[in-house]
Amino acid sequence: MDSPSANDIAFGLPLVISLVTILCTIVIHALALLGIIHFVRHQHRLGHAGVSFWRDVAIVAIATLLALIAHLVEITIWAFVFIFCGEFAQFAGAFYHSAVNYTTLGYGDVVMTPFWRALGPLEAADGMLMFGVSTAIIVSVIQLVVRTRFSDLPSL
Repeated sequence: MDSPSANDIAFGLPLVISLVTILCTIVIHALALLGIIHFVRHQHRLGHAGVSFWRDVAIVAIATLLALIAHLVEITIWAFVFIFCGEFAQFAGAFYHSAVNYTTLGYGDVVMTPFWRALGPLEAADGMLMFGVSTAIIVSVIQLVVRTRFSDLPSL
């Protein structure tokens, strides 16, 4: 059996690091989801959901803020991964690059070395999936608020 080539290592190690980081982001988003569910249930039990327009806006805004905090934590984790890999010496540059990748903005003004370049698209895929989860969470919160406020509406 042949030993792994440089190309195998250049893709294998970034892939393993990306998978571990993606698992961390899934856990963070799951915790954010639990926090949002707990908050919305509490507001619903207290009779705050569906009472007034501004209270409903506040419930949706807090749920959105919790999701945003989860995204910022995930971007920060990716930034630390880039520092750990030796791609960035300072946190600010790593965070900026991470945010550009995670949001799929893709300016391209900062390019990683060929060995670690695969981390960028993997972070972008992670970010897209996590934004999809956040969107689903926020839509569910909005549906709950609308159904509570307008109980005469047919089921959606």
